[in-house]
Amino acid sequence: MDKMVFHSPVFGPIQSRRLGSSLGINLMPPARKVCNFNCIYCECGWNLPTLPDKEGLSTLLPLPQEVAQALEHNLRRLEQEGNLPDAITFSGNGEPTLHPEFRRIVGQTVSIRDQFSPGTKVCVFSNAGTLHKPGVFEGLRMADLRIMKIDSAYENTLNLINKPGLGYSLCRTIGQLKRFGGDFTLQTLFFSGYIEGKRVNNTTEEELAAWVALVDELKPRQVMVYTLDRMTPAPDLIKCPLEKLQAIAAIIREKGYEVIVAG
Repeated sequence: MDKMVFHSPVFGPIQSRRLGSSLGINLMPPARKVCNFNCIYCECGWNLPTLPDKEGLSTLLPLPQEVAQALEHNLRRLEQEGNLPDAITFSGNGEPTLHPEFRRIVGQTVSIRDQFSPGTKVCVFSNAGTLHKPGVFEGLRMADLRIMKIDSAYENTLNLINKPGLGYSLCRTIGQLKRFGGDFTLQTLFFSGYIEGKRVNNTTEEELAAWVALVDELKPRQVMVYTLDRMTPAPDLIKCPLEKLQAIAAIIREKGYEVIVAG
């Protein structure tokens, strides 16, 4: 598998299926994935067998001033080109909220955006597994869009798909998400296939019924349903057909939720 990794703290803009023209911010080390999940579909590939400790990791991460300087440089360049992005998106080589200065960096990003590209939205893609950690919730609240992932309402299925780190709790994550009062986007990737000989499918009637109930429990302002788009580290995964995604979206729209579909 050719992994999609990012070598700079600011990259792009790239065309996003969901956000339009997106200037990316990568808070993880260059060319190395660091994540508290090990999703079987991750475009950045598998986590490395060993991770540095917190002190060692901090030496690999971009400093807040490096991110700010790179962001300002790129926005000035894009302004001159007449090509300011629709979104500034925290994504990249893993989970952005793992950066110890996440809250500070989001605040700086919002300030720089306000100065150079006020029409651009600041967005964060997160697996929502760190909301209980100091500063993460507050940092996410500064963004315009918080796109929070839950791929199954069943913990067993979620563990199979996302392989979260030790100590993850779906129940705790749901409780933390409720703190937003619905002011976030719930993101779910639908697919099927096999992993290590086990069948995985979060589009069955049982899975979908539980997921719809979860949507009703969380009441997000927006729901984002999508499927595989790039090569995956697990080779035996199958995209959810667009027709199925549209049918899932229709169920949620009938309940009054705004839905984005990316097939």
